[in-house]
Amino acid sequence: MRTRYSPAPPVGPLATATGLRKAFGVTPVLGNITFELGRGECLVLLGPNGSGKTTLLRILATLIRPSGGSVRVAGIDLLREPAKARAAVGLLAHGSYLYDDLTARENLRFWSTLSGRRGDPLRLGAALSSVELDHAAETRVRDFSIGMKRRLALARLSLGDPQLLLLDEPFDGLDQQGKKWLDEFVLSFKGRGGGVLLATHSFGRGLGIADRVAILAGGRIVLDRPSASLDLGEIHRLYAIHTEDAG
Repeated sequence: MRTRYSPAPPVGPLATATGLRKAFGVTPVLGNITFELGRGECLVLLGPNGSGKTTLLRILATLIRPSGGSVRVAGIDLLREPAKARAAVGLLAHGSYLYDDLTARENLRFWSTLSGRRGDPLRLGAALSSVELDHAAETRVRDFSIGMKRRLALARLSLGDPQLLLLDEPFDGLDQQGKKWLDEFVLSFKGRGGGVLLATHSFGRGLGIADRVAILAGGRIVLDRPSASLDLGEIHRLYAIHTEDAG
């Protein structure tokens, strides 16, 4: 009997940043950012507005280049092979960047065409079903709630089969049901071996799905600890200490 070959699971961290720096002109934004993110792991990155969270996510998404340091995603050198690395990353930005005059299905089909993929109806349907929007496939996006737009943006990301999800303030504007759904989506994504970096300035969300909590202040990661070792009161205390020191 022929034995079916099963490839060995990937080893090593999913994403690694070492000595990452970014400046816009003479203004430093990030300085010496170093961290690892494992497969099946969620890192919640806390920081005040202007601390560099979005800049870090945009670097990891290959939208901007760092001023120094190195980054690897899924074993790919992001600076040397950005196009290859980009295929492993999905960014949910603060804005949904959807077309209001198109239906949900048309948005996904249009994105598939732009990205050079075939807009296979079964694949588009599966993406909508994965975010519980199959009932609204033919509804124009201008009639969607904020939560529905967030879900459709995630469906668009899922078409690219990312290994790393970058979520920028994903809970903003969501009601309690939408926040609960997003928690479950992230837990499911982690369960399939994906990694998640979730950036937020809110203490109340994301901690229940976090494996680690990091604080970004003054352009540096000043704390990175397992979430199990922290409670909400301790996070508030450490956040106040580190952001005050950075200021």
